[in-house]
Amino acid sequence: MTAPSIVVVDAETPGNVGTIARAMKNFGFSDLKLVNPPELDRDGEAYGFAGQAREDILPNADTVTFDEVVENYHTVGMTATTNEDCRKHTRFPFSTPDELAEDLITVETDTAVLFGREDNGFTNDELERVDQIGSIPASADYSSLNLGQAATVTLYELRDLAMAETQLPDRERERAAQPAIERLHDEFSAFLVAVGHPEVKRSKTERMLRRLVGRAHPTERETSRLTGIFRRATSSLNEE
Repeated sequence: MTAPSIVVVDAETPGNVGTIARAMKNFGFSDLKLVNPPELDRDGEAYGFAGQAREDILPNADTVTFDEVVENYHTVGMTATTNEDCRKHTRFPFSTPDELAEDLITVETDTAVLFGREDNGFTNDELERVDQIGSIPASADYSSLNLGQAATVTLYELRDLAMAETQLPDRERERAAQPAIERLHDEFSAFLVAVGHPEVKRSKTERMLRRLVGRAHPTERETSRLTGIFRRATSSLNEE
């Protein structure tokens, strides 16, 4: 699918627009659309907050109307407050950003994620026109997030819709191959025999290590190092 467009509606401060552009750059999004934006001076706050997004995302942002977005995109409106039950449908039901990530990956059409005004978000009329509602779970004591913060959290959760890889190593390829892990278990079993661990307890102890290793997903190097330690320890004990 094509990465969703990001739409900022009636932003009051240029800084929040710059912050959202930077978050877009961080998480692989590129299409920024602005509804009734503030003045974005190239020497001002927006470009100062945008980081590397000042080179492409921010200067290439499109100015659009709310009507244009809802008429041409599958829309998700992000809001801080939702109704508590299904008796009122304006803002209910809603999805959290991680739920949206799973849902939107199946949507084969142009999609837009909308962020509302800093002070009061969207009007009820606007919320009635979007296709889905998203909301970030936050403390009941203080659920309102800064616009830039809300966008950053949301885009992080939606990142798999926009980028294929990150700067981090692929954890699945880092995990040691299963034969190497089985050699570790074999050496541990031999070590238990050599150290005189009670025979009636060996199976339980072996299962304990297997559960521990299963949760840890050790790398090839870690597995090899532990296997070597158990092998040398067993050899030393058998020579005594």
